[in-house]
Amino acid sequence: MPRIPLLAKIIIAIAAGIGAGMIFPDWLARSFATFNALFSALLAFVIPLLIVGFVAPAISDIGRRAGGMLLATVAVAYGMTFCSGLLAYFTADLTFPSLIDADSYMLRSGTAEAAGPAPYFTIAVDPLMSVTSALVLAFLLGFGGAVIESAAALRRGLADFRDVIRLVITRLIIPLLPLYIFGIFMTMTVSGAVGPMLTTFAGIIGVIFVLHAGVLVIQYCIASLFSRRNPFRCLWTMMPAYFTALGTQSSAATIPVTLNRVIAMGVDRDVAGFVVPLCATIHMSGSTLKIVACAMALMITHSMPYDLPLFAGFIAMLGISIVAAPGVPGGAIMASLGILSSILGFSDADNALMIALYIAMDSFGTACNITGDGAIAQIIDRLFSCRKG
Repeated sequence: MPRIPLLAKIIIAIAAGIGAGMIFPDWLARSFATFNALFSALLAFVIPLLIVGFVAPAISDIGRRAGGMLLATVAVAYGMTFCSGLLAYFTADLTFPSLIDADSYMLRSGTAEAAGPAPYFTIAVDPLMSVTSALVLAFLLGFGGAVIESAAALRRGLADFRDVIRLVITRLIIPLLPLYIFGIFMTMTVSGAVGPMLTTFAGIIGVIFVLHAGVLVIQYCIASLFSRRNPFRCLWTMMPAYFTALGTQSSAATIPVTLNRVIAMGVDRDVAGFVVPLCATIHMSGSTLKIVACAMALMITHSMPYDLPLFAGFIAMLGISIVAAPGVPGGAIMASLGILSSILGFSDADNALMIALYIAMDSFGTACNITGDGAIAQIIDRLFSCRKG
């Protein structure tokens, strides 16, 4: 099935898992439950390595190119990403409780697999480090590679390690992901939890789509305060890039179109040529919005306690953890699994649902990310054109 898009594979896996849960005998259901237990152990082992592999070389690369425009671009991109996450939190806190009836939901303990088929066996694969330790190590290695001029070997090693992790994700994790999703939905069907879940998240996805549009309008209105351009005309100019991202589901593949549209808005060519490729890696407003909104929905569903300080810390860490993740299909949600578990207390079943929900909306998040790059380019162009003048 290599030619079938990942989204289509996930949809097929969900439908097949629901059907299988209705007809599979216990011995066959337990076989898939065994695979899921082994795959979960593999994910738990890979996640800290993924954080080190993505974050450390990204910090090293940014630091070695440090300059006023670079630092300003990183600050604006991170600020927009963080604010998008906060907007998702406040919107979800306001609207989701009325859309979700937690009392009718059957995932009370945060997992449906307790009532589902048990695996035949499990293998414990302990991670080499915790998620927090991985983030600290990534900062130390990235900072060292950035400031030590003679650390060329370290920088090459970090880049090579990133390639190894990318290979593991693209050649092992992503190909097996539909089978994992299949097992999760089969288990949920056996336990009777799939019906309420599908009904609930249909409305949640609609809210997230509206949030994407709202984030872009806000970003371009803020940019208009700097550039003095009509924000809606600028958004219209960026629409070819938006729809290209919907089709390609790749920020990197959309860079040529994004660059062309940003220049068409009147941004200086040199500024656009610097900001657009960089923001394709570090600006993740749409992805953060989706992850935060879906996480909120799951926590409300499970009646898990949450508050603003908890999610503010989660969003702050999320904006760092998913740096450079867009180079891998589903990379942002894969890089966030560690902090979903460590900060929000998500189970393996919760993480699997997060993966399925994220990939179902992947193209819209990518389109939001790259369209927002145009707003950042306008702000940077105005700031540094004023300095030149």
